[in-house]
Amino acid sequence: MATTTHPEFNEETEALDVAKAFSSGIRGKTVLITGVNRGGLGFSTAQAFASQSPSCLIVTGRDPAKTQESIKALRAEFPDVNYRGLQVDLSIQQSVRDAAAEVMSWTDVPTIDIVVNSAGVMCIQERTLSKDGIEQHFATNHLGHWLLTCLIIPKLIKAAENNPKGATRIVNVSSASPQVSGMRWSDINFEKKNKDLPAEEQPNHEWFQMCGCPNIEDASYVPLDGYNRSKVANVLFGIAATKRLFDKYGILSLSVHPGVIETELGRNMSLKDLEAFAELRKSFFKVKTLGAGASTSLVAALDLKLAQGVGQSENDSENWGCYLEDCQISGKGHPLAVSSKEAEKLWDISEKLVGQTFAW
Repeated sequence: MATTTHPEFNEETEALDVAKAFSSGIRGKTVLITGVNRGGLGFSTAQAFASQSPSCLIVTGRDPAKTQESIKALRAEFPDVNYRGLQVDLSIQQSVRDAAAEVMSWTDVPTIDIVVNSAGVMCIQERTLSKDGIEQHFATNHLGHWLLTCLIIPKLIKAAENNPKGATRIVNVSSASPQVSGMRWSDINFEKKNKDLPAEEQPNHEWFQMCGCPNIEDASYVPLDGYNRSKVANVLFGIAATKRLFDKYGILSLSVHPGVIETELGRNMSLKDLEAFAELRKSFFKVKTLGAGASTSLVAALDLKLAQGVGQSENDSENWGCYLEDCQISGKGHPLAVSSKEAEKLWDISEKLVGQTFAW
């Protein structure tokens, strides 16, 4: 059964300290991180990895100028690391395919040891479909990351040949959403009213009430619900990936709730939403530093103990170690957010939405 090496790590632990504790897992490795912008969680994650001399740090973002700004700042602090910028708009499948093709063409980067899928959007106010006709949260937060990762898996498989079993990792940065939500299988584009959804797909009305979103029964799209469902998908993606990749290749995929951090993620939120969340923070959440927010991703990426006892049966209870928060394994996942059966549904739907199947 999976455990962590450092039970003393908690919500205040900084990512730089985690990186130092697991420095041997970083030194000489190649790490890819999505969504790296100054002042964001991806940048703090990159900073922690860069502190322990990886051989190559692949920094991705939608805006090339912001990506280069991040690389410049990282290089100023850690000049001996080889940085590689990668432009990708995760909401557009062709952009993802182009970025993946670029990565696969880099002959001087033959392997990738760790992928941290950290980019995300939150609470887009109006229901918006991507260029591929998919609800924007799901397209960006889940499908783009899933497709990018699947397309570059050959380089992870190559890395795994020389790594201890389970040391090659895919980490998906999720949220608290998997603690209160499952998927919306019957209506991923949010066209039906909430009251018309099957019972198991209904949003958690009590939780939405607490978040300042009352009386959503007659609504079809609630911005926070769009975010929630995509963040559940992050966890299910990890479960399905581990099923396909762990026994065969030694690649482990985990998801994390980073905590509440002041970043640009809330830039799409309405004033009403922001006020509601400000009240929630006073009552329920402790706001973390950026470094503390990145620390759980580092644990998920580096702690070898998390690979011990990973099972491949259909028993959902074996997925209890797939979701972490505050640098430890979380036991708070909603049953439908940590379910092998739900994970297989997501994998099948993801393949249909991109028009491609993956088998390695």
